[in-house]
Amino acid sequence: MSQRIVIDPVTRIEGHAKISIQLDDQGQVEGARFHVTEFRGFEKFCLGRPFWEMPGITARICGICPISHILGSAKAGDAILSVKVSPQANKLRRLMNLGQFVQSHALSFFHLSAPDFLLGWDSDPATRNVFGLIKANPELARKGIRLRQFGQEIISLLGGSKIHPAWAVPGGVRGPLTAEGIDWIKGRLPEANETAELALTLFKGMMDKFKAETQIFGNFPSLFMSLVGPDGEWEHHDGALRFVDAAGNILADHVAAADYQTVIGEAVEPWSYLKFPYFKLMGYPAGGYRVGPLARLNCAEHMQTPRAERELQEFKSLSSGSVNNTFLYHYARLVEIIAALDTIEQLVDDPDILSDMVRADAGVNNLRGVGITEAPRGTLFHDYTVNRDGLLEHVNLIVSTGQNNLAMNRTVEQIARHYVHGEKIEEGMLNRVEAGIRCYDPCLSCSTHAVGQMPMEVSLLAADGSVLDTVARA
Repeated sequence: MSQRIVIDPVTRIEGHAKISIQLDDQGQVEGARFHVTEFRGFEKFCLGRPFWEMPGITARICGICPISHILGSAKAGDAILSVKVSPQANKLRRLMNLGQFVQSHALSFFHLSAPDFLLGWDSDPATRNVFGLIKANPELARKGIRLRQFGQEIISLLGGSKIHPAWAVPGGVRGPLTAEGIDWIKGRLPEANETAELALTLFKGMMDKFKAETQIFGNFPSLFMSLVGPDGEWEHHDGALRFVDAAGNILADHVAAADYQTVIGEAVEPWSYLKFPYFKLMGYPAGGYRVGPLARLNCAEHMQTPRAERELQEFKSLSSGSVNNTFLYHYARLVEIIAALDTIEQLVDDPDILSDMVRADAGVNNLRGVGITEAPRGTLFHDYTVNRDGLLEHVNLIVSTGQNNLAMNRTVEQIARHYVHGEKIEEGMLNRVEAGIRCYDPCLSCSTHAVGQMPMEVSLLAADGSVLDTVARA
């Protein structure tokens, strides 16, 4: 008698979704799906708007990663204007993106995932959260909150607001950083570095404890994609696209932003509002790939600072090819915080960021513009087509979480096959299935819409619809 487990919604992620697990007649997992259950429609309701407005509009897609959309949209606008932004403006944009990396990665590690690591997969779900972490380890929780605050304050110092700053625009940015802002960043960098080192040491020390999770939480060969610099270096804002396979072989390299559709296709499925991008040369679904911290470290050959380079090479030593273990997204996130802090330190010592030559002035010179940047969760695409008046005729957004969609579904199924057996739902099993999704730190606001409050309820149903077991969370 076939049965189905439904987890609705998935907890401790950004946004709302559900997971369904189908069991066969023997009570073994037959398949699993990660459903994105709401629709936003930004690609449609932006049509007819001036492209100048898009950084401000698309920032509202998400309150967690608005900077990623602001920068991706501004870069698409640069291409429509056919301008090269000044070195000063580019450095300022990069600084804001690094602030976004720090705050977002700190949120993911300390607030969303650390309760699993430090309180236990099977601990009481009522306390397995940031508040439980504060009670169990108040000093670590405080450090995590302040590290996130450091990244948010960089965003605020540049844009005037921590969320949705109207700052990056087609052609550059609205204004430079102040000398007072530089002094604040320099004053807080030592503390931020100390916390980042502490978190990285803590996670490395837990690797033996989590050997099982490392092997089960989405450990499978796949492709990886990210931006890289001209020499294959780690990149978060400029550069071009690179695809590598599970063995670390480069399949496509230095693909320009405007040419992304030569290598990336987009599929849809009737059971999710999230698109399913894939590598065209391998087709769908075989061409599924992963993006984000794990992909960026797999695609990069080296980092730009000695400390970050040491951490990258230690990370790469975990595998003879690409690191394929989804659980190690957490490790990769911490390495990227180190790289971000090192680069922030370099930028605040650069006199260019005090220059007021930060914006190019031009009109519509191209009818299409593509902006690509690395969001904390992965590569983000903004593709705009306009008429001669600069009004949008076509918009295509490919968000990071969408590009991880095939991999997230595969991860859920792999974890479920290992932990789900029979008719009884165990709390630890449910949390492990959800934790597989949390590895990717999905930002579902980029594709979904939260409506009201949704309780956590999981039901195991028989083929005739009768309830075999139910677990509920407030």
